[in-house]
Amino acid sequence: MIKNIATNVSGQKKILSKNMGRASTLCILCRGTKLLCGKERCPVLVRFYSKSRIEPLINKLRLHGSSPPSVFIGRIGYPYVAIGPLIPPYLGDTSIIDTPELWLNKSIDEIVDFRSQLVRGKHRVKITDVETTDRIIEYTRELALAEKPVYTEAIFEKKPYGKIVFYDEVQPHGPSAPIKKIYIGNPKYDQKIEKAFYDTDLKAKDAILELYRKGVRISKIQRAFSVGAFGTKKHRRFVPTRWSITAVDSTIGEKLMEKTREHPWINEYRVYNLNQFDNRWIILMIPGEWQYELIEAWYPNTTWNPYGTSISIFNSYEFYNGRTTYAEIGGCYYAARLAVNETLNKEKRQAGVVVMREAHPGYIMPIGVWNVRESIRKALQHPYKKFDTIKDTLTYVSKKMDIPLQRWIKNSAILKKHLYQKKIEDFQKKIEENYDDQTS
Repeated sequence: MIKNIATNVSGQKKILSKNMGRASTLCILCRGTKLLCGKERCPVLVRFYSKSRIEPLINKLRLHGSSPPSVFIGRIGYPYVAIGPLIPPYLGDTSIIDTPELWLNKSIDEIVDFRSQLVRGKHRVKITDVETTDRIIEYTRELALAEKPVYTEAIFEKKPYGKIVFYDEVQPHGPSAPIKKIYIGNPKYDQKIEKAFYDTDLKAKDAILELYRKGVRISKIQRAFSVGAFGTKKHRRFVPTRWSITAVDSTIGEKLMEKTREHPWINEYRVYNLNQFDNRWIILMIPGEWQYELIEAWYPNTTWNPYGTSISIFNSYEFYNGRTTYAEIGGCYYAARLAVNETLNKEKRQAGVVVMREAHPGYIMPIGVWNVRESIRKALQHPYKKFDTIKDTLTYVSKKMDIPLQRWIKNSAILKKHLYQKKIEDFQKKIEENYDDQTS
């Protein structure tokens, strides 16, 4: 999984890079007043005001504060990567800053504001250096295993610099700087994670699944996994944060799918829906064996379709036996798949699932894969609409989404298969009808 993630390159990000010149021209003409990009708020100004509030507090070589706790493992230069803590410039209960499971009631501006306060310390290491006596490595790992915010003080080689950094998979963070020295308080470990850390005969996959079964938040599991806290002793490695997020989502989702395939089918069509951060979500469940698809529709002037003149739609899917390649859509695919299987397992049911996402211009910047997982979880907690036929189901879906139904069907492998591919039962039914005609 990690290798597949490492080699995956998003086509949309290539498009974004090619059009940076146009972005500069548009921003110069607009200057945040005309909203020429079509967004409801100017992403540049959101970042600027957030940065202007934090910059006076971090413009120095020494920084201390209560790490949420939070760490970041980079991927540039792999297998040599930059590791280190994320530190806000104040003390107290900062846990909300690195607990994405609690962010759905926040606005994008609020999320950008408190994440921009996190200064990233960077220390270059080889991914296999998890057991060295290097103090920065040791303290970074201790922060990743901590249960509550930890006093952290860092002395940087130079003043933290840079813009607020946004990723599609990872939560944003603020400026960064190389670390010279680091000091931390006495962290109290999460006992469940600590037990997995000291079990050097326990495989990483088994550690992830055991912690999930014990109710440990996924964000905590991902953080500990990224610092090489799990696995047999000789196989422990630092894992870039963005890869660790998807690896944990995928590992848990695959295990849940094994159980999903054992359960009886649902006996009705279901539709769940949710509007969150100007993303419209539909989760359609179809009676039948397990199959899954995520379809994302990005409007012009959204993150991954910034200069298009039409809506861009992408999909990734799997049938009963699952996938053997990394999903084209990326980490969002595995985050949504995990959330869907959680609900099916709780009900002890099996279904075909199509997740539809309309990303509208109000979604002004990426805030991380957690948004997908937690939005789907939230949607599936709401009562669903029940239907007897696929026709009635899709008629209802068409009223909830702006994009015409036929375009969703055109871009869906599972909906086309369900609507147009003949099944053995159809032929059996036809034979029975012909027999009834002949004997009547």
